[in-house]
Amino acid sequence: MNKISKNPIALLLITGLLIGFNFPLGKLAAEAAISPTVWAFVFSLGACLLLFPVLVSQKKLIFPRKSTLRYIILSAILSYIIPNLLLFSVMLRMGAGYMGLMFALSPVFTLFFALNLRMNIPNRIGLIGILFGLIGTAVVSISKGSLPDAPPWELIVLALCVPLCLALGNIYRTLDWPDKGEPDSLAFWSHTIAVLFYSALIFFYQTDASFGEITNTPVVVLLQLLVSGLIFPAFFRLQKVGGPVLLSQIGYVSAAVGLVCAVLFLGERYDLTTWIGAGIIAFGIALSIQAQRQKTA
Repeated sequence: MNKISKNPIALLLITGLLIGFNFPLGKLAAEAAISPTVWAFVFSLGACLLLFPVLVSQKKLIFPRKSTLRYIILSAILSYIIPNLLLFSVMLRMGAGYMGLMFALSPVFTLFFALNLRMNIPNRIGLIGILFGLIGTAVVSISKGSLPDAPPWELIVLALCVPLCLALGNIYRTLDWPDKGEPDSLAFWSHTIAVLFYSALIFFYQTDASFGEITNTPVVVLLQLLVSGLIFPAFFRLQKVGGPVLLSQIGYVSAAVGLVCAVLFLGERYDLTTWIGAGIIAFGIALSIQAQRQKTA
């Protein structure tokens, strides 16, 4: 486990795989009439429930102060609150597979910001991999938008805001990582802020009875709690050892996983053009992994 926690390729694949499961779970929740805010609450609650006993057992449950407090608040807003509310709001209309593919745009946005800030960027093969991911995502987006039952373009624009927010979060978390910041602690407190925000939103703008919606599909809720609880220890470690651009490429892995899960378990169907785009994205993943191997060789 110690070797895995320091291996960026392993962390990339594990995190991307787990995030890919969020898309079909989110669609199942929407079909069960669970509101986007309540489901975002469940998502962050899973991370808190898993990390809390870990931090207590390691005696690392320390309330954040000063720069760390700023870090967890801004991380929560950019990385969880805004993108998850958007994601779960449009999931039912857009489809789990398609929203997974939207995540594949986060590496492109992240690379754009990293280049402008002169941060550490991938080598030539890595850049080509990101380019293939962009091409694949464009192919999928065009195929989706041209279908007779396609969602309105304004909904597609909202979906595009998800990877944009994720990219901003990727960059911010690297630039402002606190001195001696521990991945598990930062993940726990960031999601605690998110849970408190969602709770207030539900209580004041919906009703406290909205929490009862999670009984609509208890098995899906338990699966989401487990998946989100497993994601973030790996996610923050990948942020620390891999940097923002490599971290963002979990979007490619999660896109592939989300698309396959949507087809196998939810009965979603996509045309040949979409699968061609998914294949191009998969090729981009392979190039990105090869670039990271060259970097660490």
